[in-house]
Amino acid sequence: MILDDTPDRLGPLTEVAAAALGELADADAVARTWARDHTLWRDDPTEIADRLGWLSVAPEMASRLDDTTAVCAALAAEVDHVLLAGMGGSSLFPAVVAADGARAGSPALHVLDTTDPGAIARLATELPAERTLHVAASKSGSTLETRSHLAWAWDRHPDPARFAVITDPGSDLAALAAERGFAATFENPPDIGGRYSALSLFGIVPALLAGADVAGLLTSAAAMSDRLRGSEAANPAARLAATIAAGVRTGRDKLTIVVPAAQATFGLWLEQLIAESTGKDGTGVVPVVGEPLGPPEVYGDDRNFVALGDDTEAEALAVLAGAGHPVTVLSHDGTFPGLGGQVLLWELATALMGRLLDIQPFDQPDVAAAKAATARVLEDGPPPLEETPLEDLLAKVSPGDYLAIQAFVDPDGDSVAGIERARVALRDRLRVATTVGLGPRFLHSTGQLHKGGPDTGVFVQVVGDDPQDVPIPDAGYGFSTLKRAQADGDLLTLRERGRPVGRVRLEELLEVAP
Repeated sequence: MILDDTPDRLGPLTEVAAAALGELADADAVARTWARDHTLWRDDPTEIADRLGWLSVAPEMASRLDDTTAVCAALAAEVDHVLLAGMGGSSLFPAVVAADGARAGSPALHVLDTTDPGAIARLATELPAERTLHVAASKSGSTLETRSHLAWAWDRHPDPARFAVITDPGSDLAALAAERGFAATFENPPDIGGRYSALSLFGIVPALLAGADVAGLLTSAAAMSDRLRGSEAANPAARLAATIAAGVRTGRDKLTIVVPAAQATFGLWLEQLIAESTGKDGTGVVPVVGEPLGPPEVYGDDRNFVALGDDTEAEALAVLAGAGHPVTVLSHDGTFPGLGGQVLLWELATALMGRLLDIQPFDQPDVAAAKAATARVLEDGPPPLEETPLEDLLAKVSPGDYLAIQAFVDPDGDSVAGIERARVALRDRLRVATTVGLGPRFLHSTGQLHKGGPDTGVFVQVVGDDPQDVPIPDAGYGFSTLKRAQADGDLLTLRERGRPVGRVRLEELLEVAP
């Protein structure tokens, strides 16, 4: 894996990136990270000293692989499907595994990270309960969506042999699993934050259940680990961090990530890692994933392009580099196991970005606000929120802004493709970066950036209709009510932060698409 950062590719970032790399070298940043020196970021060790377990988790998982494989094999032998319920760091890497496709002789892996009742009802129809292993994954054990999914699944089929959990030791979820006699409880090392947990049990267990090449994944991480211990000048993560931080310092903070089409879901994992880690204190990197490349004229001068794989959109990227946009290419063999090295590379690069941007990359100070707002809406009832004409919101977009479409819809529904087409049309028309977040998934991903990052976002929220609801046992409301409370809560929170946001009719947004 080589970082292609020759001057003609980095263009306007060349000198600034070199200076940033020098800063990391002067701070001895790589060695201090591996030594778990929290003072690289803050004097206060809170949510740093106990969040660095990702540095050594791959060899730890490798040492436990035989035992973990045996447990997962026994669970998988009894079922045709695995339904993993989780949010954010507990679901995004399993989604990468699921998208990699079914393996012969292994159950199909499905990821449930939506509160859309239509999606949940469809899963109930498609997945026979008696042939499905339900896995609830939550670090805290108290994630509202995951506990709601678990309550629904248990009410549907209360057989402890068909349930397992992945969580931190001592969590309420672990206690519930013990009380009900679930088939397995996987207790993860507690010193790993959710978005840094891909190579921990939160990523490894779903991969083993699905028959993925976990040994290869950990081997590629180990090989990358050796490279990432080198001095800053030759360290791929340090060089990547310097390049991305240079973009922020020069106004090119829209990090446009280009991944192989077969691994599109890995872009969603990267999106959370970067957005939630850097989007705070009024600054940060705005990751742009899933936005197809266009000609140079549809972009402003706020873009920074990074591609995984030498052959990934090589022609289009060459044109963009020729037009003066910075382009970085990370070599990648395109296989699922090869992502182990990519995971560790990006985790270290993101941590080092924190040093260069003077932010704490392991906390998420603004995420709790939307959760609290959701709780208030559930308790007090929906607030009076009028819809906003789309053109009124688009009129607020200025050069250097980004347009964030927040869609509380069925993730497998027909409207998603139309929303993506609308996104591209708006990108071409306004010449600004665009993002699409499906709710409530994005609340656990880019939600931190939206509220705590640079004040350059314009937010278009759409909420799909729910012809049917699915009750949440013992909650007193259903998933439709929960979904709408989450949408209301996030909109109110963005308004409280002074961010331009409005709820737009879904049909009006879809009309933008050609």
